[in-house]
Amino acid sequence: MNERVRSFEGIHNFRDYGGYAASGGRLKSGLLWRSGQHGAATPEDLAGVAQIGLATVIDLRGDSERQLMPCLRPDPFEAMVLFAPGETAGSELAPHEEAGRGIASAAEAKAAMTRLYVNMPYREVLVRSLTLYFEALASRDGPSLLHCLAGKDRTGLAAALLHRLLGVHEDDVMDDYLLTNVAGNQERRIAAAGDSIRERYGDQITDEAIVTLMGVDADYLHAASRSIEERHGSVERYAEAVLGVDASRRDALRERLIT
Repeated sequence: MNERVRSFEGIHNFRDYGGYAASGGRLKSGLLWRSGQHGAATPEDLAGVAQIGLATVIDLRGDSERQLMPCLRPDPFEAMVLFAPGETAGSELAPHEEAGRGIASAAEAKAAMTRLYVNMPYREVLVRSLTLYFEALASRDGPSLLHCLAGKDRTGLAAALLHRLLGVHEDDVMDDYLLTNVAGNQERRIAAAGDSIRERYGDQITDEAIVTLMGVDADYLHAASRSIEERHGSVERYAEAVLGVDASRRDALRERLIT
């Protein structure tokens, strides 16, 4: 398993997204963590999370997701949990669940996921959540955890935005995004999601479509990037205009996160 990945029983896709070469140095390791939800965490999982010493948790899920599956936390738990109220995915569903509506095949699943990524950088509540994310990283000390439901779409976009703003090479940005496809116990993660998606939409959805919905693809992130560039010209201009990440905030991010 990739050395970035922490293996947990009930928390999927838990990994360090620091350590990459960036402008003027290298992202610090052990400060930037990402994962899926923690609602099924075991006591052993929570003990492992406690060892990290999280100071901040940024929860990119919507209100409905938090109510349906509250995250379990270590005891004691002193980290500040940040989220924007509302539905970050535009509905009560996570992006991969939303994409499952009306599809049956893997090709249909990929097309639906790609369409979702075009608008993801501009979804109102997610924008507010991403704003909190960058504010926290620019101002708060200690390790942080970024997560959504599956830890792959909203979380993947947020991590890629940070990487690009800090000058991480595009190959590393994409490698980190695609690590979702091999991090942790994929069979357990996909099986659990498949049951939920079929219960909601029916048994016509093929196994291949479930795998597609629960994975990530370079085309998804490219779709979000094109959407940003078409509207704003660059990630930097998007971040400043939409997320409030101006030059001074970028400097603060570099100071805290690059060594």
